[in-house]
Amino acid sequence: ESILSRIRSFEYSQKNAVLVPAAALGFGGMLLYWFRSGHKIKTIDMGDGWWGSGERPLKETEDASIRPFKIETSDKEIEDLHWRLDQFRFTPHVDGAAFHYGFNSSYLRKVVAYWRNQFDWRKQVEVLNKYPHFHTTIEGIDIHFIHVKPSYVPHGRAVQPLLMVHGWPGSFYEFYKIIPLLTEPAKHGLNEGDVVFEVICPSIPGYGFSEAPHQKEFDSIATARIFHKLMKRLGFKEYYLQGGDWGSRITTNMAQMLPQSVKGLHLNLVFVARQSLGKLIRTVLGAYVPWLVGFSKEDARRFYPFMQKNVYDVVRESGYLHIQATKPDTVGCGLNDSPVGLAAYILEKFSTWTDKSFLHKDDGGLESKYSLDELLTNVMIYWVTASIVSSMRFYKENFSKDPDLNAHNRVGVYVPTGIAAFPHEIVHIPRVWAKDVYKNIISYSYMPHGGHFAAFEEPKLLAQDIMQFVRKVEHL
Repeated sequence: ESILSRIRSFEYSQKNAVLVPAAALGFGGMLLYWFRSGHKIKTIDMGDGWWGSGERPLKETEDASIRPFKIETSDKEIEDLHWRLDQFRFTPHVDGAAFHYGFNSSYLRKVVAYWRNQFDWRKQVEVLNKYPHFHTTIEGIDIHFIHVKPSYVPHGRAVQPLLMVHGWPGSFYEFYKIIPLLTEPAKHGLNEGDVVFEVICPSIPGYGFSEAPHQKEFDSIATARIFHKLMKRLGFKEYYLQGGDWGSRITTNMAQMLPQSVKGLHLNLVFVARQSLGKLIRTVLGAYVPWLVGFSKEDARRFYPFMQKNVYDVVRESGYLHIQATKPDTVGCGLNDSPVGLAAYILEKFSTWTDKSFLHKDDGGLESKYSLDELLTNVMIYWVTASIVSSMRFYKENFSKDPDLNAHNRVGVYVPTGIAAFPHEIVHIPRVWAKDVYKNIISYSYMPHGGHFAAFEEPKLLAQDIMQFVRKVEHL
């Protein structure tokens, strides 16, 4: 019996020697197949949409033409603006208010005086028209974009198409200072590499010169699909994407939707969920042993004290978000009727989102980073197009479906990703957290200075980071 039991044991071990590796191999194969098939399957469905007025025509073929567009103004438009500025009713602020109560009314009086007496909208229209503008109809609405090609391409250099997407309360104009750095890098001391871009900057539907959707539920997914269609219509099969604010969300959705078309994704803001027990534990530990949870010293410096930087500051800066995510049309009607109200509402964001410390300045620090001509030109894009209400609705359409903007984070981003983390951004997302969504981060840069409106405020810094990122992707 002893001998028989040993024989059986030997046979059993021999079977195990064969079966266990076979089972492991089979399970590993299944896991690999699941991962690969999952990697292919886990994309955002592109779908289709119609955002024009009324029912979608059944038989009509959409006009796919690319039509040149030029921004224009008139005496009537300028006279109406001046009349409204002349009606400005000044509201005195409390002593020591600075920007703690919102836009400082004494400084606002200075801005309004400059706007009324010195700002030259006709001249700024010429500035806006220095780049080629176009319209094309996609899913029933006219999409506005600028398309800037390099004037000279050195021999042997490939031109990379780059779609850059703005956010709120910005516009395509945010990119006017960075475009020449990307399309003509040699002229601006950025010629150490072999990267040259042609840049496409669309206006999000409902913003500026892009037609507003006429139907409900127009969100970042619909925008991503429309911008993919735009790039295909322009003849591009593969392209790079760049975005911050809503532009980050839209370009991320584009990478999740058609990863085969996206060569690389560069962001200067990322949206990542924080609501999990694991993240809570890491947040607590990170304050004492940052290295243990994957935080760098710079992460810790930007992230803590946690309550101040991630709760109090965010709550203070997000009142607008709750209004726009629930009932945008109410306050929007007032802003659409008053250029002064519109300027105060928009420019306050260009103060504290550029640098939180500007809260303590009577002028909001606005002219330390931008000129009044630049700031008012961006405001005028909203004013002359009457697009403030439709731009604000974008919040309602997105937050109604996805209250914490995390639903799409379940779909990983596998395209090569570069992140430029600016120190004065509204929130800081460490690389280790960004990896929860962006699975292939090949570049993560702690930018030395700058805030939310990176392309507008620090065009050279952002251009350098984009070029370094693309260089890495091209040499993978």
